[in-house]
Amino acid sequence: MIPTFPRENEAGRQLHGGNLACAQEEFGHDLSEWLDLSTGINPIPYPLPSLEAGLWQRLPSSSAEADLLTAAGTYYGLPEDADICACPGTQAAIQLLPRLIPQTEVAILTPTYNEHAACWRRAGHRVQEITEISHISAETTIVILVHPNNPDGRTYEKQLLLELAEILKTRDGWLIVDEAFADIMPDIPLMPDLPGSRMLILKSFGKFFGLAGLRLGFLAGPPDFIRSIRQELGPWALSGVALEIGTQALSDVEWIAKARDQLTKAAARLSAMLTDTDLKIIGGTDLFCLTESPEAPSLFRYLCKDAILVRRFPDRPERLRFGLPGAEAGWVRLETSLKRWANR
Repeated sequence: MIPTFPRENEAGRQLHGGNLACAQEEFGHDLSEWLDLSTGINPIPYPLPSLEAGLWQRLPSSSAEADLLTAAGTYYGLPEDADICACPGTQAAIQLLPRLIPQTEVAILTPTYNEHAACWRRAGHRVQEITEISHISAETTIVILVHPNNPDGRTYEKQLLLELAEILKTRDGWLIVDEAFADIMPDIPLMPDLPGSRMLILKSFGKFFGLAGLRLGFLAGPPDFIRSIRQELGPWALSGVALEIGTQALSDVEWIAKARDQLTKAAARLSAMLTDTDLKIIGGTDLFCLTESPEAPSLFRYLCKDAILVRRFPDRPERLRFGLPGAEAGWVRLETSLKRWANR
């Protein structure tokens, strides 16, 4: 039997990569045994600094938040005429945006992170999931796309996106760009083009810096709109620990450069390993690789029996997305399992 790993759980919540408890229920193994390659998170995280004990005991300060936003603005290249706010993970902004914008026609470039469509529908918007920018209707006022896209790494010409933003501006609409994976492609972000536009840009901290559990993300856009987001988030939206670690990581130029180089090499290694297993690579970024094979359901189950979890897609069963192993032992486990499967 092919495991179901349903799109939604019994509470109606979207399911994503990292569902180790679900995999454990289906296949056994202790949680500590699993090699989780189902997420697009850097497996070699930013090293946690020594923290002052008082960070755990007092409320986060406004000066610490200001330091974080300064570091984020520098790292992301925030222009003077735009603003940025921090939130407890970009998921918080993804859920908040649909409630701050009046109900309207929304187009989402798919396939992509399924929380975007779920949140806008839940807020009562009329959502159309499309595969090409050319399919956007004349009634659409909100367009959402992930750049580079998850799960296929798709990117768009910057000029095309800027022209789209101008069209939406005439409709009093917004282009919302989720740049969760853009840290590894520093030439594509739209941050420098924010002033005067009707764009909102989401930035994830946890994926590139490998600290998803810190729950830190950013939203950038026009100052008036960002001010309203801050008001909705309220005081102390982030922990003092998140403010401190985020500030240090975003300012660590040496680590950032080294991490990008490491991820490029790791992605090449993963691609070669998958190609050697006769899997067709159809997309990806330096944090994950998307493959296609008619035997994908069989491979998914085989890997799970070896306590290796990759990302599968119930509506596209021929596809599997592989994240990067971290330690060398993880690479060896994956290669060994893939070779056994190929020679079975």
